[in-house]
Amino acid sequence: MKDFAISDDPAVQRQLDRLADLPLPQGGLGLEKIQAILEALGNPHEALPPVFHVAGTNGKGSTCAFLRAILEADGKRVHVTTSPHLVRFNERIRIAGELISDAELASTLEEVLDAAEHLVPSFFEVTIAAAFLAFSRTPADACVIEVGLGGRLDATNVIANPAATGIAALGLDHAEFLLQPEEGAPEDVDERLSFEKSGIRRTGVPLVALSNAPRANRFLEEIAREEDIPLWLQGKAWNAHADRKTVHYRDPRGSLTLPLPSLPGEHQAANAGLAIAMLRAQDRIDVSDKALSEGLRSANWPARLQKLSPGPLQDLLPGVPIWLDGGHNRSAGEAIAAFVEAQDLAPHCVIGMLIRKDPASLMDPLHGLVESVTIVPVPGQDTHETAAFKQWPVDVHEAPDVVAALRQIAADKSEAVLITGSLYLAGEVLKLNREWPE
Repeated sequence: MKDFAISDDPAVQRQLDRLADLPLPQGGLGLEKIQAILEALGNPHEALPPVFHVAGTNGKGSTCAFLRAILEADGKRVHVTTSPHLVRFNERIRIAGELISDAELASTLEEVLDAAEHLVPSFFEVTIAAAFLAFSRTPADACVIEVGLGGRLDATNVIANPAATGIAALGLDHAEFLLQPEEGAPEDVDERLSFEKSGIRRTGVPLVALSNAPRANRFLEEIAREEDIPLWLQGKAWNAHADRKTVHYRDPRGSLTLPLPSLPGEHQAANAGLAIAMLRAQDRIDVSDKALSEGLRSANWPARLQKLSPGPLQDLLPGVPIWLDGGHNRSAGEAIAAFVEAQDLAPHCVIGMLIRKDPASLMDPLHGLVESVTIVPVPGQDTHETAAFKQWPVDVHEAPDVVAALRQIAADKSEAVLITGSLYLAGEVLKLNREWPE
């Protein structure tokens, strides 16, 4: 599915239009094309500062946010590339702490598109090549890279010697790409997910992972032994858990008592722990304990259990908290449900979900926790209609857009609202509320 973007800058928009005209990838994933594009550009990925490379189904973006916040709290200049963007394409490329400017974005995209035109690249391949090209031209102390899809065959997987690699929570998403039968690939689903995500590993480079399903963990342990990879697995090499006031962290280097993460949700303690373990497992960048604490307090990752600020949407429900989360799979649904229970909320839920996602992934965990569900379309995307949510015993309504849904909910005098189901919907919500991700 194409990830359309728009810009107020005409020069940027011209290049985004070229991106939108690129065909969808045909056949399987692979690294040959991104390698050819980077070679045509002078191999900018070989000129990056120490890289922290993060894969996973859920939590990899939050882990990247913690890595960036901790490194910057220690005074480091940090390049970051993440996906997708929520409101502006610029969010995908952060150069030494600042979102890429429109002028640099336009010129860099044009350079990549011109160099790769004969290769017929994908949207994401161009994006990653542009990020690496921009990074290579500005000095920095570290680089944080979020995998786009999978890991083994993802366009980001061209870094020969990262400082550390990480694997966040695993779940079943993008099965049409990641579970295709392939010679030499495991048949068991958990092992296959571990196989794909751990494809970012490198011999001799620390691989830090959250504990996932037993078969996934065993797969990691086996390849780590076979390939001489220092494996830091949660529950064995390191652990992190939170009480009401602090995060308790321990690893072979010792124990730490840290503040609760700024990002809400019990699951964020594990994501923060993953970031900390990645930093402490490697030896190319030193980070102080003080920076670990400051980074946990300052990390920001929009549309992940984000409470909306005052703005046009929030003003429709004065005094009523509106929570926004782009979750769209079962792992995300379970994390959202845990948050709702912990906060003792009974929210009216607004859901917009792409047609290729499973409504049960959200509705099963949220069963019995929400007052009602209002289904809205996601602008520019094919989305589930109301009938797909009728099997659960909850009042299900529909609205033509988020504004109309909130106005309907306002009439019911709700005590809380949760908007979820898609990062594309989350981006629309932030745009409507005039909250621009920094």
